[in-house]
Amino acid sequence: MTSYATSTARADMSELRRLKTLLPPELQSWVTIEVTTAVNPSLITSEEIGRDEVEIQIDMPKWDQLAIDQRNLLFWHEVARIQADTIPKDGWEMAALAIGLGGAVGELWVQDGLLLVLALGLSGVAGFRLYQKNNSERSLKEATEADEKAISLATRFGYTLPNAYKSLGSALKTLIDQTPKKRLRAKYESRLTALKKSAAKAKSKMKSPVEEYQ
Repeated sequence: MTSYATSTARADMSELRRLKTLLPPELQSWVTIEVTTAVNPSLITSEEIGRDEVEIQIDMPKWDQLAIDQRNLLFWHEVARIQADTIPKDGWEMAALAIGLGGAVGELWVQDGLLLVLALGLSGVAGFRLYQKNNSERSLKEATEADEKAISLATRFGYTLPNAYKSLGSALKTLIDQTPKKRLRAKYESRLTALKKSAAKAKSKMKSPVEEYQ
């Protein structure tokens, strides 16, 4: 008799293989898809694991609760982020900030003006990059642009434009309903609002209606 763990592992591998087929051909050689092993992970996220390799990581228990079309559009959102090069890079900024601040304190002690300026400059650059990474307005702009690109990718893989909007809108509504953290839920709500506006613009350019989400 096949154990529950074995059948689950097979189902996970089958889903990973299915998602691999949804990658645009130009990404298939350097983007991999794996089940996340993180504690309390995001539903889906990406990270660089090498100079020329990106890994998409998926929380399968949460993923399995979504409909296939919802999964597809959320997957293409992540693909769009990779294409736009907006996934998180190696976190050198925190290390640089710590080195810069530590160096500044040390140079104050020895009173070396040039090294103090260099240390403060390093801290300033690292601090600015951290601000950019955590800027909510920029983060939302990147997310909504990735949603637009996900719609485009969906049509490339055979979805009609109305169905692409419907599937992504449904996925975002589900994430809103399932997300207890206010900050993350607000981000999903903002993305859904932007998607409604985009759907309305698309509807005005088409003879067939693009469904809006209530």
